Amino acid sequence: MKKRSSNATLLNKNMDSTFALRRREFVTLEPPVKDIIERWPALFAESQIVAEFCRVSSKNLKIEFFKELYKYTPHFFNIFKSKGGSVGRKLVGYLQQVAPAGTDVNGKRTAVLRGLPVILGDENNDFFKTCFDCDDLDISNSPEDSLASPDSLHLAPSAIAIILKGKMVMDGINTLPDAICLLFRLIYTLNVQYPQQLKNTFEFIQRVMLSLGHKSLKPKLQSLKNVLMQ
Repeated sequence: MKKRSSNATLLNKNMDSTFALRRREFVTLEPPVKDIIERWPALFAESQIVAEFCRVSSKNLKIEFFKELYKYTPHFFNIFKSKGGSVGRKLVGYLQQVAPAGTDVNGKRTAVLRGLPVILGDENNDFFKTCFDCDDLDISNSPEDSLASPDSLHLAPSAIAIILKGKMVMDGINTLPDAICLLFRLIYTLNVQYPQQLKNTFEFIQRVMLSLGHKSLKPKLQSLKNVLMQ
């Protein structure tokens, strides 16, 4: 991984052969993320995140995640429009930022993923952080862009980074939906607890959208699933 051009074939072979050791380590020892970065740096390359998730779940997450997101998007938009009060105003605000023609795929995906925590009662204000290109990113207290609304979808950011357990583990990601998909892969494969602010959201992605884990759902997750299935 320290080479300028790593041998992808050799890397895959070695990661495949050490999977059982790595999985046992993550599940039994639950090492800090900073230790995982030092011991298994390849896991933070996108190609290996994809491969590791397949090793753990036998699923192609990107295909299934975006397929389910596409299927549920019209239902989510209907739910957004039906909500009242401050929640409804926030959700309609997300919809208003999506191109009216309906051709903005990234905009639709982003609106759903920002609205899902709102519907489930998660506190997402401290989860999504924005800053200027010129800012030094302090990962302990990421600055919020004071000139932008906290409810802005930021559909064309310069770049997106993932911070996990106080460590920036990936950057240069193009869109928020891609970042959420990668973050879910990392959390699931590293056996890390879901962020408390978006615990319901990630459980919904896991249990409803991807059908991973036991089938019993919390009441609010089951209620949302029932509405989406109508």
